[in-house]
Amino acid sequence: MSADSPVSLPDTALSLGDAPLLSASDVAVSFGDLDVVSGVDLRVEPGSLVGLVGPNGAGKTTVLRAVTGAVEPDAGTVEIGGDPASSLSAKAVGRRVASVPQTTNLAFDFRVRHVVEMGRTPHLGRFDAHGVEDDAAVDAAMAAADVDRFDDRSITAVSGGERQRVLLARALAQAAPLLLLDEPTASLDVNHAVETLELVRAFVDDGDRGAIAAIHDLDAAARYCDEVVVLANGGVRAAGPPESVLSASAVGAAFDAEAFVGRNPATGTPAVTAFPHSDVESRRVHVVGTGRPAARVVARLAAAGHEPSVGVVPAGDAAAGAAADAGATAVTAPPFEGPAEATIAAARDLAADADATLAVGVERSGDGANDPTGSDPTGSGPTVNGPPANGPNAEVAAAADDVVPVAVDVGDEELLDAVADAAAEKE
Repeated sequence: MSADSPVSLPDTALSLGDAPLLSASDVAVSFGDLDVVSGVDLRVEPGSLVGLVGPNGAGKTTVLRAVTGAVEPDAGTVEIGGDPASSLSAKAVGRRVASVPQTTNLAFDFRVRHVVEMGRTPHLGRFDAHGVEDDAAVDAAMAAADVDRFDDRSITAVSGGERQRVLLARALAQAAPLLLLDEPTASLDVNHAVETLELVRAFVDDGDRGAIAAIHDLDAAARYCDEVVVLANGGVRAAGPPESVLSASAVGAAFDAEAFVGRNPATGTPAVTAFPHSDVESRRVHVVGTGRPAARVVARLAAAGHEPSVGVVPAGDAAAGAAADAGATAVTAPPFEGPAEATIAAARDLAADADATLAVGVERSGDGANDPTGSDPTGSGPTVNGPPANGPNAEVAAAADDVVPVAVDVGDEELLDAVADAAAEKE
């Protein structure tokens, strides 16, 4: 998987036309008296990567096993390439679907290349030997998964991450149009995790193939998947494009956590941060401050269920971005310009009406008021010792009944306690 050359993958041996590669409707699976999942609907179209996300025990692996026939559903229907999965032989399923399991019990002393060659089994008769086409598919798959350099090594002698890549190579060599992956990056280092997901994207981007993957990394799912299916509490809780599905409320409900969903500045995709439950009473909180320290405070307050606002801040400031991601109010002024009186008044009103007003400290030299360079005309620069001494945000702070200074490195518990104490004093 070299960045210096394009990925070359084995040709898909079977085209399924315009039919969905996978279609599951109202699927239910139970083990004895334990209902694992029910009412599961999902589709994988050619050219798409679908991510299954959810907490441990939500049934992601069970769903993947059910759609390949490894587990018999108790209810519902599964079609692979437009045909009922139950009507297909194991070999026919193997020509249509290739799987990369999360774990494997390969304990025999197979060479790595022999393991990858097993992917060609659905294309061979009982007594057929590997031909030129099979060898070419194996070579391409091993090179794509970056395992060709230890092709003669025993599978028992490779690391867990290397073994995972061998299993990916085996699935690629199978040359099926649908790829199923169960936590494909769980045991990989950062480099190979990214390369694996890039490879899966290359697999589906040719337009004829598709993939469905159980992924525990929500940021990775948002970055690489066309659609995300959230499994929790025995069923599908949300499904759709990552931007619409990975909301703070959906993530919080599925994972039983408080969540803030922002925007990854490098990729532009949703970035999810989860926090433990804080069990606080929702309050209106106004934040005076700029930059990343104030942005972090806004994000944590929003995740806890508070209703934050911030300002006055320069347009484009990190704190304004965090407020936008949280659906909160940000009072902004053009950068390098003094805010209009109406802008200051709007921020004053927010501070006056808030249950608590926080002045987020920033570390800077000088007297701790405005930036000495003059690049911060909003006067948003409170120190750890208190609110701004002058400037427009001094007026904003003055409009509040009380202002609670907050250090740049304030801890989560300390921050939430400060809000609760300030709100209690105001009552």
